[in-house]
Amino acid sequence: MTIDVNRRFYKEAASVAVHGGWGIALDGRTVRTPAKNPLVLQSRALAEAIAAEWNAQEAKVKPNTMPLMQIASTAIDRVAPDRARIVAETAAYAGTDLVCYRAEGPAELVERQAKAWDPLIDWLRERFDVSLTTAGGVMAVRQSEPGLAALHRVVEAQDDLRLTALSVATGAAGSLVIGLALLEGRLTPEEAAALAQLDELYQAERWGIDPEAEKRRIAQKTDLVAARRFLDLLATGTG
Repeated sequence: MTIDVNRRFYKEAASVAVHGGWGIALDGRTVRTPAKNPLVLQSRALAEAIAAEWNAQEAKVKPNTMPLMQIASTAIDRVAPDRARIVAETAAYAGTDLVCYRAEGPAELVERQAKAWDPLIDWLRERFDVSLTTAGGVMAVRQSEPGLAALHRVVEAQDDLRLTALSVATGAAGSLVIGLALLEGRLTPEEAAALAQLDELYQAERWGIDPEAEKRRIAQKTDLVAARRFLDLLATGTG
């Protein structure tokens, strides 16, 4: 059975031992990914959490309320068979990274950006020996090719599941630096969201909250929380 169903047709979901690791069973029948690939995970804790997502469904199964299942399925269906493209797309964020583009004014925003984002630039240099250039305004910042290549190797070194979580976090934040900091435990999801939303939150303070922008911020934070939880469960390992 696959995730592309609407009506809840099962009574109970549970994690089960399968060949190569752990899977999910609905009333004893193992779940496959949307592309009908076997759903096999190395972490029992992650499998149990995904089973809990299935159990939390009500009359209808809503895939968008199952972020862990979505990340795992994406890793298997889309990332594993197309790793090079996903690595390249994720690593490419470093070339136009959010934390490298600074406002020229007002002074309060300039100061906030420096206080919030400079420590991340410093951390990246200490952790990966890569220095990214920052600049004010909207003109493109040219980063060093060796630095970009080094970050590409960092992204490429992740296994499929961690790469998928990193891709989700990086896309949500608009920043590979923030994505890597979340991956490495340097930032919590809440901190990552606050850093990614710094400019928008500053504008909201001045001009008020825009409902549509607030929805986007909530969705952004939700993705970051899901990516970090996925990584935490993955790290729990088998048992």
